[in-house]
Amino acid sequence: MTPPAPRSTAAQTTSVDFVDAGRTFSCSVAPRRASESALWWWFRVSSDAGNRYAPFLAESDDTPSSIQARIVAYYDDLLARRAAPSVPRWQRARPAAPAAAPAAPVTSG
Repeated sequence: MTPPAPRSTAAQTTSVDFVDAGRTFSCSVAPRRASESALWWWFRVSSDAGNRYAPFLAESDDTPSSIQARIVAYYDDLLARRAAPSVPRWQRARPAAPAAAPAAPVTSG
């Protein structure tokens, strides 16, 4: 059985190309897998030609300006996370400090 064809209307945006901060973004709508009917926004960036990203689902009310804003925000955040120092996922626990011996009672005398 073949999966249902993706729903599309004539007015629905299915591809967007734009330039932001000297980078050319090429965006298009496609399923993540051939067997999947949900459509995602995929994009490539001229400064990162080896990768293709699918950060969010396509919506029927997407416009070129809304796509551009979402993709640029996603990609700028991705670059900031890549540039940040790495945070170790696991750190060895420090040995517990030795328990202090209880203080002896003070006697007057």
